[in-house]
Formats: sequence, C-alpha cells, structure tokens
Amino acid sequence: MKHRTVMMYTQIGCFVSCLSGWILVSSTLAIEYWIWSEVSNVVLTTSNYFSNLWRDCVSDTTGVSDCKDYPSMMALSGFLHAARALSVCSVILGFFAGVLTLIGMKCTKIGGSELANARVTFAGGITYLASGFCGLIVYSWWGNKVRSEFVDPNFRAQKYELGAAIFIGWGGSLLLITGGSVLGFFSGKEGLRSTSQKTIDRPYSIPLARSTRTNMTAKLSRGTRLPPLIIQESRSVRESRTTRTSGTYNRDAFV
Repeated sequence: MKHRTVMMYTQIGCFVSCLSGWILVSSTLAIEYWIWSEVSNVVLTTSNYFSNLWRDCVSDTTGVSDCKDYPSMMALSGFLHAARALSVCSVILGFFAGVLTLIGMKCTKIGGSELANARVTFAGGITYLASGFCGLIVYSWWGNKVRSEFVDPNFRAQKYELGAAIFIGWGGSLLLITGGSVLGFFSGKEGLRSTSQKTIDRPYSIPLARSTRTNMTAKLSRGTRLPPLIIQESRSVRESRTTRTSGTYNRDAFV
C-alpha cells in the first residue's frame, strides 16, 4: 500500500475521531445533568436537584420538573464565568479545526499542492488539540470542585455529585486530543520537513551559483558577447587573482 493511501486513511480516522469528540463536547452544553443531588425521606417525597452552566432544576417522583435560569449574569461567580467561556471556546475551536482539516485532507482535494495541504491539516490538528484541552480543563475543574465540596466535612451547603455531562465531556475531550495529536504529528512530519530541508540546503546554493556563473562567464566570453557588467566583474576577479599570484618579494622588502 502506498504511503499516500496510508496517510489518507489515517487522516480520515483522525477526523472521524475528532468530529465525534466535538459532537460530544457540544452536547454537554445542553445537558442539564452537570451536577445532581437526591434528597429523600420516603419514596413518595423524593426530590432530585440538578443544574448545569445555565440553570438550576428540580424534579420529584411524579415526573414534574421545574427549571430556573440564573437570575443575573453579573452576580455569578468567576468559576462559572470561566467554565462557560472555556466551554464555548472549545466548541468554536473544534468547528474551525474541522473546516481546516476538511480543506487539507488528501481525500478532499480542495487545497493546492501536497505541501500546502499538509500544512493546513497540521493547523487543523493543532486547533483540535486546543479545543480538546479547553474542554478537558472545564470538566476536570468542575469535577474537582464537586469532589472537594462533597468530601469536605465543614461544607454545610447542599452537596452534589458528578452528572452525566462531565463523563461525556471527558470522553469527547480525550477523542479530540487523541485525534488532534495523531493528525498533527503525521501532517507536521510531511509539511514541516520540506521547510527544514530548504533551510539546510540554502547556504550551499549561494557559492554553487557563484562558481557556476564564473565558469559560464569564462566559457562564453571567448566567442559570445556578454553584458558589460558581467565582463567587468569577471575581469576584476581575474586581475585580483593575477595580482595575488604575481607579487614578487626581494630582500629589501623584508628590511
């Protein structure tokens, strides 16, 4: 199997993985079970409290639930503001990463040359990594806060447990990070290797061009008319060499 075919299938697999992770992370913004708690004395009076980034909800055993949005955005804690910002950034970065990956993948043939496509795909992989890390920070930070409050004996307010959205977010973030890492690694090897190779070979191309031009000038000046600047440069080079080799020294020169 050719190298290009292997790379194409690898990119497709990474893109499917990252797309699945982005869908999971996006779905957590609408899921209400980020945290939940159950308060019950008897079976008929059981109440469930749950909330997410946007609202608080309560339900009972009859199936009736009531949700209320947070009353004031300015009155919210800095923790909730940071969680909202990172969650939205994760979704936005994942969207743009998907666009870049679709443009640069070998199977789509939307971009230009192979080198340009590899660099665009590398940018998409890095953006997927940023999206995954933003989501992982949110869910890990939220989970650590819930855990620390639950095990703290001095915490007197109502204690909550981790909801389904946190576990879904962890899975989606890991898919984004894994797919973005593999996509960026292979695309970076293909797209950045050419740049490094040109940088290494560039210093040796300048003296080679000068020597080639000198030889061509010496050969063509015998029977072909050349521009005056090239002829003058070649004469100055020959005169300087003649001056260096034809210098004679006698005894009086060293006294």
